[in-house]
Amino acid sequence: MRILVTILLFWLFIFQTKAQQNSADQSYQLIIGKSQLYNPYIQYKSYYLLTLIQELPDLRKAIAEDLVFQKLLKDKSSNAATALKTCAQNISCYADAMKFSEAEILLVNERLITLYKKENVFGEVVKNHLLPSGCYSLFQDLPGQQLLIKAWEQDAKALNYAIEVYIEGKKPNYPKIDSIAFSSKDKEFPTFISSNVSLNTGPDKKLFFEPSMNFALGALELNNRLEAADYEPMNTGVNQSAIAKIKKTNFKNYKYSVILVPGAGPEDRDTELSVGGMIRCRIAAIQYHKGVAPFIVVSGGRVHPYKTKYSEAYEMKKFLVSTLHIPENSIIMEPHARHTTTNLRNCIRLMFRYGMPMEKLGLISTIKSTIPYISGILSDRCKKELGYYPYKIGQTLSDTEVEFYPNSMSLQIDFDEPLDP
Repeated sequence: MRILVTILLFWLFIFQTKAQQNSADQSYQLIIGKSQLYNPYIQYKSYYLLTLIQELPDLRKAIAEDLVFQKLLKDKSSNAATALKTCAQNISCYADAMKFSEAEILLVNERLITLYKKENVFGEVVKNHLLPSGCYSLFQDLPGQQLLIKAWEQDAKALNYAIEVYIEGKKPNYPKIDSIAFSSKDKEFPTFISSNVSLNTGPDKKLFFEPSMNFALGALELNNRLEAADYEPMNTGVNQSAIAKIKKTNFKNYKYSVILVPGAGPEDRDTELSVGGMIRCRIAAIQYHKGVAPFIVVSGGRVHPYKTKYSEAYEMKKFLVSTLHIPENSIIMEPHARHTTTNLRNCIRLMFRYGMPMEKLGLISTIKSTIPYISGILSDRCKKELGYYPYKIGQTLSDTEVEFYPNSMSLQIDFDEPLDP
């Protein structure tokens, strides 16, 4: 019996050690990059592997000097040149030239399989960046070679999706708030697309994916859909004082790490903060003054109405500070979430990146009508839309409060939400 217990404990140790090796690391610093033609925050959030290829010298050299990838770059550039000559007003013609086809994605897969070795630069990027970053957490238990392939496939799907929505006009997941800014009848739009192709192709492009990736980023810029970069860099801007306080906070003195306030956008263009947003802030302030948590996280981007200039998180923070007199260094802004699913996911991402204890419960404070949804079917919606559960719900404490357990799986990039990946 003692031998059996020893064996079981040994295998449990091995399992836990492997899980720890494959999980995200709170000490890991994301590489944002400085050489991009477009907003680097939008790029790294959607295409982290491609950003690493650009920014890590040895990895960049290995990709740039590979003959297979050189030929693929030449072929993509040739497709773009043909499109400029022949597509005229045909929007899909330009898009097809710039997207990665299934055959091209498979070609890259096969080449990465050939190039990957655990001890070389491709194995190192998996071990030192893809795994600890958490950006590809859905694949963290795969062998390194397969994880690398899945990361590439995810990035390729992400840039294809951005082109489909913001060039071809495909309906996004939430058409009311995220749709293309141009009408199919706009006669100037094909000219803008042609210019986007021309600007992002040429002899200065050295990596096989750069024409397509820059074209996708250009599509977001054409549509003025740059929400993913709002208030960045937050760690040296809107959240700097809160991060400084986090480093000095003894979380053992509090029942919860944070009080999360999900935003509620107005439906008219002239209202900065909705009544629902004000009420949610007041409910959270009561809990803050009780001392249950050292921080309030206000979550919500520029969502309602379509292309609004007002950020839910910014307006809630302003209300908490100026009206309710909550100290600014006790408020963490999360200005990117566009749905309740991502209110929770993005809050947990900031908790992780800012070094908060991930084993500690968080508290959601909101209006009465929202609690049954959050404590009920929201988790299934998260699983359906995100592919995982970003949290586990805890106890419902009242009509306006419910607990949650954070899950670091929330770091996983969402390829089909370019405004908040």
